[in-house]
Amino acid sequence: MKYKVFIDGKEGTTGLRIYERFQNRDDIEIINISEELRKDPAERKKCINQSDITFLCLPDQAAIEAVSFLENEHTKIIDASTAHRTLSTWAYGFPELGEDFLKKIQTNQLVAVPGCYASGFMSIAYPLKKLGIVNSDALLTCNAISGYSGAGKKAIAQYEDDNRDSKYDAPRLYALPQMHKHLKEMKLIPGFLNEPLFNPYVCDFYEGMLVTIPLHKAQLACDITVKEIHEKLSKYYENQDFVKVMPLKDLGTEDGFLSANHLAGKDYLEIYVCGNDNRICITACLDNLGKGASGAAIECMNIMLGLDPKTGLNL
Repeated sequence: MKYKVFIDGKEGTTGLRIYERFQNRDDIEIINISEELRKDPAERKKCINQSDITFLCLPDQAAIEAVSFLENEHTKIIDASTAHRTLSTWAYGFPELGEDFLKKIQTNQLVAVPGCYASGFMSIAYPLKKLGIVNSDALLTCNAISGYSGAGKKAIAQYEDDNRDSKYDAPRLYALPQMHKHLKEMKLIPGFLNEPLFNPYVCDFYEGMLVTIPLHKAQLACDITVKEIHEKLSKYYENQDFVKVMPLKDLGTEDGFLSANHLAGKDYLEIYVCGNDNRICITACLDNLGKGASGAAIECMNIMLGLDPKTGLNL
């Protein structure tokens, strides 16, 4: 059996990566739309309702418009935009967070894929809250760096311009007013009362991401050691293919360094627990185009179709 798939917004980085992942799959038939009609509402509506699965790799307003075209009750929508991630009528596309997340993805017609930074944050913060390690009123900080592929076509062109300004040579902090678009889901999905203080940096490498939550002992809801936190997170994610808690090391890693791009091209996420019993840093490493976007979207599609979640993905 071949599943008919339409990628609305195939020209962007997320859409292209999804399309690439399907090239070696014989169970997928891509519904193509001609270049001159790719923004035509009538043609997009036709393609959406002909599909078994439609991926929305679009700006928020275009994604909202695309959902309004849906008439076929058998067509499933997977949205990679910010538009629907905090709506209760949509499944949140991070099945490893819990059985309830998995079941909703399995049964819902509409699935919203988490943001890339939010995926890293959620992989740490959600179980910390669920396990009672931090309270709902926790005042968390999240520091993160990402490759420039997540910044959109304009930024990619700026970074890859041979005559670019020297400012692109160094990491650049952004979202300075603390109004980043991922903050809403970072607060709502784990059930926090406050948005985290979020410091994202875009850097001069193509893809990859580190997302760190630093914690003082005074911020914790219980008396717990760094070893016990590692054990609880390891138990939480045991037997998961897409989230792996890495061994606890004295240096954090073998050599004391953690590169943001060492999972480039991969579709899973690694969690590192580091520090000591007074000051703890927990870091998620992922590909912003993998588990942070396209890989997560395809994982959700596989689950919605009753397939092995790992099908067609790079683990």
